[in-house]
Amino acid sequence: MSEKTVALDILSDPICPWCYIGKAHLETALAATPDHPFVIQWHPFQLNPEMPAEGMDRRAYLEAKFGGKEGAIKAYAPVVEHAEKAGLNINFEGIARTPNTLDAHRLIHWAGIERKQNEAVNALFNAYFVEGRDIGDAEVLGDIADMIGMDASVIRKLLESDADREDISRRDSEARSMGVTSVPTFIVAGKHAVPGAQPPDLWQKVISELKEQLDA
Repeated sequence: MSEKTVALDILSDPICPWCYIGKAHLETALAATPDHPFVIQWHPFQLNPEMPAEGMDRRAYLEAKFGGKEGAIKAYAPVVEHAEKAGLNINFEGIARTPNTLDAHRLIHWAGIERKQNEAVNALFNAYFVEGRDIGDAEVLGDIADMIGMDASVIRKLLESDADREDISRRDSEARSMGVTSVPTFIVAGKHAVPGAQPPDLWQKVISELKEQLDA
């Protein structure tokens, strides 16, 4: 990494709506300042690390987490509001299952090796929140890999193996041991944690300050 770049590490889960919103806000700021110094890397954090490997019915998940439909509606009302402000259309009604996201995180990791990490994260968010696809399913993940220019047959073989399972789980655990309790969490330059789906103007301010420091 050159002296004129700054690491932006993002801890996220592809079934986290606030992560989807936070990414949209960040990208709005990046588009407004195309000479930004950030080099972005995505890191695993599972909202539901104890989720069964096959996932579970979304209605059952919401009732268990929020105590029923009314609790879920109340919890998701601000999500819908902020998503609309960010220009996102989340189709909650179309989501039938809540998946275990370990394999989705494995795909993001492998995409990073091929420098396609951002494309993978985008495709996973779209598949889950817009198309209502089960991103815990190997066939779906293979389709996503193919869509972003990765070798789907290789990805399916890797998913059938134990490749990088322990590594992803270890990195998730390390994030928690560092005090990360929710996502998205953005870590600037390896030391400044910015939690939550921050608005574009905050990111533009951060970028402006970083550029001044780098120029100095």
